[in-house]
Amino acid sequence: MIVTIDVHYKADYAKTVLLFFENWQSETPTKVITHNTEDVLPYEPGSFYKRELPCILSALQETTLEAIKLIIIDGHIYVDNEGKYGLGGYLFEALDQKFPIIGVAKSSFQSNKDTVVEIFRGESKNPLFVSAIGIDKEEAAHSIQNMYGAYRLPHLLKLMDQITKEE
Repeated sequence: MIVTIDVHYKADYAKTVLLFFENWQSETPTKVITHNTEDVLPYEPGSFYKRELPCILSALQETTLEAIKLIIIDGHIYVDNEGKYGLGGYLFEALDQKFPIIGVAKSSFQSNKDTVVEIFRGESKNPLFVSAIGIDKEEAAHSIQNMYGAYRLPHLLKLMDQITKEE
């Protein structure tokens, strides 16, 4: 099972969505878990993972980790070319390096150009920035490139984003 994870911040809590699907061509999720976290840490510039990682780890407690073969996050694995971790890298370590993680970001960092693969989907002139740990970044980019959907953001990633923003 593949799971994609995103966190959206509300006024007094964070909403984390885990969206599960079978394979890269899946059109619909097999399961969706929504988890709310209160007492969210404030945003700290340069250390975004400190805010988001506890929300993700708390939400993952609501599922059986053994069923997961790969995780996709909304964000970067590395924040620079030297391998300094972003959210994805810290999640990989927090999960004892048991699951390959693919980061899919809508914007780039100037400092991590060597750790991402830019892909263009649909008719979009704007790339997605794919990074990976525990799996080859080119393989990860190919998988995201071939996900179901005709637009820049694959259908299931767009659906997850919509669910996180629902009240």
